[in-house]
Amino acid sequence: MWMTPAGDWRSVIIRMYWDGEENPSVECPIGDFFCSGFGQCSQLSSLAVCLNPGSAFNCYWKMPFRKSAKITVQNLSDKDFRLYYQINYALGHVGDEEAYFHAQFRRSNPTSGGLHTILDGVVGKGQYVGTYFAWLTTCKGWWGEGEVKFYMDSDTEYPTICGTGLEDYICGSYNFDKGGKYTVFTTPYSGLHEVILPPHANGKAYAENTKFGMYRWHIADPIRFDSKLKVTVQDLGWGKNGKYAKQTSDIATVAYWYQTEPHAKFPELPTAAALKNN
Repeated sequence: MWMTPAGDWRSVIIRMYWDGEENPSVECPIGDFFCSGFGQCSQLSSLAVCLNPGSAFNCYWKMPFRKSAKITVQNLSDKDFRLYYQINYALGHVGDEEAYFHAQFRRSNPTSGGLHTILDGVVGKGQYVGTYFAWLTTCKGWWGEGEVKFYMDSDTEYPTICGTGLEDYICGSYNFDKGGKYTVFTTPYSGLHEVILPPHANGKAYAENTKFGMYRWHIADPIRFDSKLKVTVQDLGWGKNGKYAKQTSDIATVAYWYQTEPHAKFPELPTAAALKNN
């Protein structure tokens, strides 16, 4: 799937329907689906998504279907939106074990209680394959101490998988900091491909109102579940005296996973006004 959209990427919703289903298996702003939640195309080279000059969106997620596939694009804004695209597909046998591709957008603006829900309410059998973050900080200092947690099947209070910090989940370390500056990187499975500093930061790290685009693909390490799945991330930074501090960041995420159908209906998307970037 190749696209080069021109317009407000947050106000345009991409949806995908497999085998005549009524409710979409994919529903999110087109920019966020292609790891571009802040309205600019920052180069990214990965196995699942590639962003190429000048604003070329490329997606390589496998999307099997048995009878039919429908992909729609809806413009929620009152401004014109131009889209060039090409979608390649092949007709052939799809095995009984093949699950369907899903992607869901969620946003906390701001977070409440130092927590953002990436995905919840998933019912069925499948595997989780990736997360994209568009993260806007609102506090000074280091902001990424939150743990990503996966509650699978019968989990209640304690998750089966619990991370050690956000930069660790992205497969980076030590605040992405090299010499007092954030270091962008893009790899096949993970990356911090976008850092947008506010003018008052003077090129240095740890200023409030900094924007981060990050991704982590669970392709070589898929997270499999049999009946249910919930995924959350804590919104925690370093506070005074080296203690964790709850934050009120603006966090938008896209969760990518495969599962058997039927899937649970997604929560309603935010309104067009609520989708806009700060």
